[in-house]
Amino acid sequence: LHATWLCFGFKPFVVYPKQPAKHPFPALLHQVRSMGIGVTEKLPSDLDLQKYTCILDAVFGFSFKGSLRAPFDTIIPSLVKTSVPVASIDVPSGWDVEQGSPEGLQPDILISLTAPKLCARHFKGRHHWLGGRFVPPSLAVKHNLQLPDYPASEQVILI
Repeated sequence: LHATWLCFGFKPFVVYPKQPAKHPFPALLHQVRSMGIGVTEKLPSDLDLQKYTCILDAVFGFSFKGSLRAPFDTIIPSLVKTSVPVASIDVPSGWDVEQGSPEGLQPDILISLTAPKLCARHFKGRHHWLGGRFVPPSLAVKHNLQLPDYPASEQVILI
């Protein structure tokens, strides 16, 4: 629900099918609505998706396991078949964090957070960005992370 930063130059619209009542989700939802961002529980129809420039996929996190359940069992297939470019955050929704999903969602853009996950090896899209210039050197050494050098004060890098 951190869609508020998208208000700067974009007109975001949030699909939020399951709205938990526990903290901090109601406050985040209030913030989104206060910024004038539209929120709905249902994904627009396939035809209505065509009016968007890009779809930001942040449906599941990297801990996703198992098969898709309602209402996501209709949302993800719609993202798979749309011609609108999809940008996935960290791990494309429905992918296994290590094995990916060759027959699932194939985003045009992958935005890895902190470090690319193992599934990023299976990414075939146009652009792979890495955001997260905040990994301490000791942690990078401990986990043998081969992170790129960020130019100047950049917080993201195209890899």
